[in-house]
Amino acid sequence: MALTTAQTGLSRARRGVAPGGAGRPANRKSKLTAQTSRTFFWLLLPSVILLVLIHGYPLIEAGVQATHDGSLIEAGNFVGGENFATVLSSPAFWKAAQFTLLFTIVGVFGSWLVGLGLALLLRTKIPAGGTFKVLLLLPWVVPIVVSSTAWNWLVATPDSLIPSLFRNLGLGTPLFLADPSLAALTVMVFKVWVSFPFMMMMISAALASVDSTVYEAASMDGATRFQQFSQITLPLIARSTYISWILMTIFCVNDFPTIYLLTGGGPVDATTSLVVLAYRTVFQDFATGPGVAIAFLMTMTLVVVSVLLYRQIRKSSVE
Repeated sequence: MALTTAQTGLSRARRGVAPGGAGRPANRKSKLTAQTSRTFFWLLLPSVILLVLIHGYPLIEAGVQATHDGSLIEAGNFVGGENFATVLSSPAFWKAAQFTLLFTIVGVFGSWLVGLGLALLLRTKIPAGGTFKVLLLLPWVVPIVVSSTAWNWLVATPDSLIPSLFRNLGLGTPLFLADPSLAALTVMVFKVWVSFPFMMMMISAALASVDSTVYEAASMDGATRFQQFSQITLPLIARSTYISWILMTIFCVNDFPTIYLLTGGGPVDATTSLVVLAYRTVFQDFATGPGVAIAFLMTMTLVVVSVLLYRQIRKSSVE
């Protein structure tokens, strides 16, 4: 009896209960936690249902259209994966996929390199730095219709400003939007020009969070500027870099106006990306099934790329 009493007293003492005290009711904490979880569940449920309806219905409807041979006004007959087989066996699809890949690589890393250089430059004390920052944001702020019109005015015809400049320098008269290779190059440069302000802002925000004392300590240890950049700056902004790459990859793959307003996908389909091909297939050829199938394949590719980059984000966070 005495041993039982002692064990009970020791157990109460370990729970923080004073001698003679009532102590906390058993399972009180777990009951509160369960009640809180149920409250959060019922509060979040309407938002979750709304999001599922908003994003789920178009996805289901697109899935139905991708597996039918219908048009814009009727569903048509069920054909299973025939539309996907038709798309994957089309040379036009693989040509568009090749251009989309090149356009995305140049768009992501070109805009990142330009944005990184300007973000590092803006960290230094330069005259009229505030005005400089505002001017650098203009390509991102100005509507894409205005930007594409300006670029058309610069390069579209042999008498435009830049071809005329080349001709006056004795370099011939390049047809930037009529030659397939030059048109592809022009579209990619235009994409970098439009996108670098976004990268610059992302990198500037990441650089602002880096403690300057780290650089002071590295300088005292004899680290060069390049060593500080490669071994301090890049690793510390890696998380923001991967996020910006994910976002810019999605922007580039889904970018319709930048290409269509500048070249319309031409000449001879040299600048036709997958999203432009999907648009033409659905709204010009009225082949809804294959067009939506192209969009599905784009979505699957973006999901895989995003998952891979998110793993890099988690890895950089752990390190």
